[in-house]
Amino acid sequence: MQSALARGRRPRPQFSEGLVSAGVETLALEASGFTFYALAAGPADGRVVLLLHGFPQTSRSWSAVAPLLAEAGHRVVAPDLRGYSPGARPGRVEDYVLAALVGDVVGFADALGAEQVDLVGHDWGAAVAWQAAARAQDRVRTLTAVSVPHPHAFTYALSTDSDQRERSSYMRLFRQEGKAERVLERSGWQSLRAMYGGAVAAADVEHYVDVLAAPGALTAALSYYRAASVDDLKGLEEIRVPTLYVWSTGDVAIGRAAAEATAQHVAGQYRFLELDGVSHWVPDEAPSELAAAVLEHLAAPR
Repeated sequence: MQSALARGRRPRPQFSEGLVSAGVETLALEASGFTFYALAAGPADGRVVLLLHGFPQTSRSWSAVAPLLAEAGHRVVAPDLRGYSPGARPGRVEDYVLAALVGDVVGFADALGAEQVDLVGHDWGAAVAWQAAARAQDRVRTLTAVSVPHPHAFTYALSTDSDQRERSSYMRLFRQEGKAERVLERSGWQSLRAMYGGAVAAADVEHYVDVLAAPGALTAALSYYRAASVDDLKGLEEIRVPTLYVWSTGDVAIGRAAAEATAQHVAGQYRFLELDGVSHWVPDEAPSELAAAVLEHLAAPR
C-alpha cells in the first residue's frame, strides 16, 4: 500500500540524527497514571513549549525544530505520546479517546510545573492540541497546529468536499482492527515505510518502525483513529488562545477547503501560514521555516 501521505513531497534537507545527538535531556513524565518518555532542551527556567508528534512518528520528529526553539531560550519538551511510550500503552481502544489525550497534556504541564504551556502539535498531535486549547484553555498560553486543521473545519470539509473525502480515505483502513496492522506490517513493514514518501530521513523511519514493532505499539497508535467519534465535537467551542495554523500545499492528506475553513473556528488572535511545495511532514521537511514561525508566534504582542 502506498498511502496518500507518500505523495506531494520535495527532497528533505540533511539535519541532525535526533535530539539526543544535540545533548538534550531525557525525561520520565508522570501523567494520567502512566510514565511517558520525553526529550527536553533549553534552559530549565525557560517558557515551556510542549511539542506533540503525530502518526506514525515519535518525539524524534521534532529533532530539527526543537533545538531552534531551545536556542531562543525556551524550555522545549517533546514526549512520546500515549501508545508510543512503553510505560503509557494501555490496551483498549477507549483508552485513546481525545478526552484522555487532552488529560495527558494537562498532566505533562503539571509534571513540568508549568501553569501554562505553549502547545505545538503536528498531525495527531495537532488534533490533540486543538482539543486541549478548547477544553483546557487555562493551561494553554498559545497554540500552533501543524497540518491538521480545527476539528470542525475538518468535519465540514469531509461532509462537503469530495477532494477531502478522497484524501482521507486511508482512515477507513486504519479503523479496521487487525487488517490495518497486517497491511502496514507486511513485506517487512514496507507499507509503513512507504507512508513517509522520502520526506523523512531513512534513519528516522527505521526508528519509527522499531518503536511500532514493539508488542501492542502499532495497535495502540492506530487506536487514535479507532477511538475517534462525533462525540469529540460535542461542546467544542471556538479557540480563544492565540493560534498559528501551518498548512502546506503539498499535503495530500489535508486539502485547502479544510485548511481555509479553520479561521471560522478561532475567535482569538489567528495567523494562517501556507508553506508552498512542502509535504505533510512539515517538521521534517521544513524545520527552519516552522521554527521561525513558531518563534514569531510566541514573541508576538498580545
